[in-house]
Amino acid sequence: MNENVRPESMKRINTPELANAFIEEQIAAIRAQVGSKKVLLALSGGVDSSVVAALLIKAIGSQLISVHVNHGLLRKGEPEQVIEVFRNQMGGNLIYVDAVDRFLDKLAGVSDPETKRKIIGGEFINVFAEEARKLDGVEFLGQGTIYPDILESEKGIKAHHNVGGLPDDLKDRFALVEPVKLLYKDEVRMVGRQLGLPANMVDRQPFPGPGLGVRCVGAITRDRLTAVRESDAIVREEFAAAGLAGKVWQYFTIVPDFRTTGIDKSGNRSYDWPVVIRAVNSIDATAATIEEIPYALLNKITARITSEVKGVSRVLYDLTPKPSGTIEWE
Repeated sequence: MNENVRPESMKRINTPELANAFIEEQIAAIRAQVGSKKVLLALSGGVDSSVVAALLIKAIGSQLISVHVNHGLLRKGEPEQVIEVFRNQMGGNLIYVDAVDRFLDKLAGVSDPETKRKIIGGEFINVFAEEARKLDGVEFLGQGTIYPDILESEKGIKAHHNVGGLPDDLKDRFALVEPVKLLYKDEVRMVGRQLGLPANMVDRQPFPGPGLGVRCVGAITRDRLTAVRESDAIVREEFAAAGLAGKVWQYFTIVPDFRTTGIDKSGNRSYDWPVVIRAVNSIDATAATIEEIPYALLNKITARITSEVKGVSRVLYDLTPKPSGTIEWE
C-alpha cells in the first residue's frame, strides 16, 4: 500500500475521541520509527509545524530538537509565543535563532516580490542548515506535511516540501518523520486542540511563507514593517473583540511603498504611509469573497491605527474579491 495515500477506510478526525485515538497511534508509530535517535524540526509557529512539534514532544520528549528562526517577518507576539508554549510550557528542546538583522539586511532595497520570496526562502534554509550542522546524532527530519500538500504535489500544483531544499551535505542525512501527512487541515487543528495547544495557535489564520515580507509591499523598510506588524495586531484584536475571529477566514493589513499627505495630531501637514485592511472569506483560497465589515468597526480600527501606529496617515479597506485580485497583494 502507498503510505502517502489516505485509506478509504480512514475516518475523518472530527471528534476529540478520534483525535485522541490518532494521537496514541502516532505516538506508537513515532517511537517505533525513531527509537532512541534524535529528530530535527523547523518550527515556524504555524498550525502544521506546531502540531507536529507537540506530537513529537509527547512521543519522544527531548529527542526532538526544534529550531525556531525569527526572521523579523512574523506577526506581533509570535516568536514569544513559540518560546512560551514549546520551551516553557511543554519543556521542549527548542533552539531560538534571532536572525532579524541578517534577513532584513539581505532584503534591503529589494522590491520585486519573487526576488524577496527567494531571498527569504533561501536564507531560511541557510540558517536552518547552519543549526543542523552543529548537531550530532540527528537522523530524522520532522515535517508538517499534510494531505493537501501531497495531493497538490501529485497534480503538479506545487512541489511537495521535503529535504530537497537542503544543501547537498544534508540532503541524504535525514529520514522523514511526517505524522500528520494523511490529515486535512481541519483534522490537524482538532489534533492540536487535543494536544493542548493554545486556541490562537491551532486556529491561526493562513499565513504566507515569506510572512509580513509580502505585506510590506515593495522594498522592505523597518519602519513600514513595524507599521504592518502593529496595524495587523490592532485589526486582529478588534476582530476578536467584535466576535469575527472565527467567522472571517483571513484578515490582515498591508502597507504599500508610497506616502500620502495627511494632518498630524498638532494640525501640521504630514506625509506618511497608508494602511490597507484586507478581510476575505474562502474555502480553499482558490476564490475569495469580501467580508462586509460593520462601518462602526472600521471606524474604530481606523481611529486606533492612525493614532497608535507611527508613520501612518490613513486607512483603506480593500473591496476586491478573488478574482480579480489575489488574496495577498504580492
